[in-house]
Amino acid sequence: MKAAELKRKARENEGMTVEEIIAYEKLVKPKMQVYGKYGTLAKKYLEEHNVGKYMALAGDLPEYLHGIDKQADEMYEVMYEKLSKSKQFKKTGDFMHDLHVEAEIKSRIEEEILNELVYVS
Repeated sequence: MKAAELKRKARENEGMTVEEIIAYEKLVKPKMQVYGKYGTLAKKYLEEHNVGKYMALAGDLPEYLHGIDKQADEMYEVMYEKLSKSKQFKKTGDFMHDLHVEAEIKSRIEEEILNELVYVS
């Protein structure tokens, strides 16, 4: 079977034999996608806990996961700016205190990102 015919069958979701699928996989190499921390966590969550959404996203999965990473970066910047100006998280000049303040800010932001962007149904 010709390459063009295999590609057409795959694109149109026509029934393909095992041999045709193997030939198609050899013909079309999958693209390796690299995601950031939150995109990777979202992918793992979808694979393990929300298979229906994972399957529904199929072709749009890379775009979706890169979007998660971008949203997480934006959310981090906005929340860090807001929390660092908060009276509760003012820096004092004491290294250890400021280190704990910084860790608390990062922890709160991480929790918010995970709850709002990554672990959603």
